[in-house]
Amino acid sequence: MVSYNRFTLDNGLCVLVHEDFTTPMAVVNILYDVGARDENPGQTGFAHLFEHLMFGGSVNIPSYDEPLQRVGGENNAFTSNDITNYYITLPAVNLETAFWLESDRMLSLAFSEKSLEVQKNVVCEEFKQRYLNQPYGDVWLKLRPLVYKKHPYRWATIGKELSHIENAKIEDVKAFFKKFYNPANAIMVVGGAVTTAEVKELADKWFGSIPSSPKPVRDLPAEPQQTVEQREVIKADVPLNAIYTVFHSPARNDQGHYEADLISDILSRGNASRLHVSLVKNKKLFSEIAAHSTGSLDPGLFIIEGKPVKGVSMEDAEAAIWEEINKLKNELVPADELTKVKNKVESTMVFSEMSLLDKAMNLAMFELLGNASDLNKETGRYLQVSAQDIKDRANSVFRKENSTTLYYLAN
Repeated sequence: MVSYNRFTLDNGLCVLVHEDFTTPMAVVNILYDVGARDENPGQTGFAHLFEHLMFGGSVNIPSYDEPLQRVGGENNAFTSNDITNYYITLPAVNLETAFWLESDRMLSLAFSEKSLEVQKNVVCEEFKQRYLNQPYGDVWLKLRPLVYKKHPYRWATIGKELSHIENAKIEDVKAFFKKFYNPANAIMVVGGAVTTAEVKELADKWFGSIPSSPKPVRDLPAEPQQTVEQREVIKADVPLNAIYTVFHSPARNDQGHYEADLISDILSRGNASRLHVSLVKNKKLFSEIAAHSTGSLDPGLFIIEGKPVKGVSMEDAEAAIWEEINKLKNELVPADELTKVKNKVESTMVFSEMSLLDKAMNLAMFELLGNASDLNKETGRYLQVSAQDIKDRANSVFRKENSTTLYYLAN
């Protein structure tokens, strides 16, 4: 059970406080309700570029890292298609330093041509290293536009192409900041050896005077239901062939998300999972294979990806995957197998409650989903899934006409 208190500043900033005096540390996590799905199709990669720009210094604090390191703090951030998240961990006695740093860049981020050029170069280099010059790195640059036709999930967080980042102008960056980086579009979670009264005082002091702006209204195109199986073959300089089979699946807030997530565990969580035992260990068709659900805020994807052993045809590898899928569609998962994966989920949730940062991130995410208190109901939602629910969800998701398959062949 993760306890918390909530208050909202007059400018719209939502603040959650988790008091935990079992540690001398504190964490400040700020989730901005903006991700790659909020970008202009002709200017993709901006949410991720902004994550980098936020560490480039503010008007009043030219070096973000230096004062934080001086008080024993660490920080990082990540961007997804749905959110951008920044976090600081530091000794609780130095909590005010985190408030000073985060409030200053929310209010007064420094926009300079020099900073923009530096960060553009960093992001472009990341694009090249991780996506263009790494084996299988461009898979999702190829797959996303195959799977999504309308929804902005059709491009990766890094962006559609290098030119979108290379051509980013200072006025475009300022407009993005003004629209999305404001108190009403953020959720701040403060956890650790702190009191709610202390956090309220610091929040009023450092964030209370930041001007309010309307929360952006999101109106994204809905992805039409896929009705025709899609396939593509690409060749590249990679060590082994690979296969990616992708299905549209429920959004994060749908009950179907829990069923799909459990299915991914049944198929590939650990060496005793179905895909590993059947296709890697027994039949020796794959050197590795995995399944996972994206859990996206809008309807997302269920992905099965694997590398067939040399000499195994792609057709045989794909047929073996469908054989395992069809077992889920046609047979009820045995009670002991379902109990095992549920126990693993439950233990994961318990372990996450041991990490101060995990608790802060989870509270922020569940607040964005609707209510932070739903974090404490999460395990129960997995536990209530039945074998029949699993079978029904498998039949709903694993349909040929709902699938996209990519053969990634070694030259």
